[in-house]
Amino acid sequence: MKLEKPELEMTYCMVKPDGVTRGLIGEIIRRMEQRGLKIIAIEMIQPSHDEMDKHYPTDEAWIRRVGQKTLSTYEKYGYDAMEELGTADDLEIGKMVREWLINFMISAPVVKMVVQGVHAIDMVRKLAGHTIPSMADVGTIRGDYSMESAVSANKGKRAIMNLVHASETPEEAEHEIAHWFNKDQIHAYNATCQ
Repeated sequence: MKLEKPELEMTYCMVKPDGVTRGLIGEIIRRMEQRGLKIIAIEMIQPSHDEMDKHYPTDEAWIRRVGQKTLSTYEKYGYDAMEELGTADDLEIGKMVREWLINFMISAPVVKMVVQGVHAIDMVRKLAGHTIPSMADVGTIRGDYSMESAVSANKGKRAIMNLVHASETPEEAEHEIAHWFNKDQIHAYNATCQ
């Protein structure tokens, strides 16, 4: 997707329940603004199950990918998915993990926002760090503020608590922004610090 003005790229970001309850909202926003990104829409909400269900993809390929990641984690650390989850089918495991994600995301308030700037999608993901905090580089949000691992989450039959969600692709960003915000909630302004 070619952007005519790369500095106007928008992405969706959400401070997850663990980021909110740990008091990291300001730090997460500070890191984005310090990098030169603009917060052009923001709101704290208590999401419903239905809202989170519509946030996460429902296509089989995405669900299988989630299941395959979980299976590879079990294999890497020598655990038996069949013994612990009752199945080794990537689709069934993906469905389980998707529901764990939804349950985690409705467990406390979240802060939803639209972030704008040059390569905003890549930049926010870079600032967030690897989705598995134990693999995230020091200097990233997840690398500095979380020690969570996929194994501990899988063993607890719950989502990985990794502080922040950031859209992965332009299509995902477009879907998530439209899902969480109306056009009149998104504000254009000139940043004076750039």
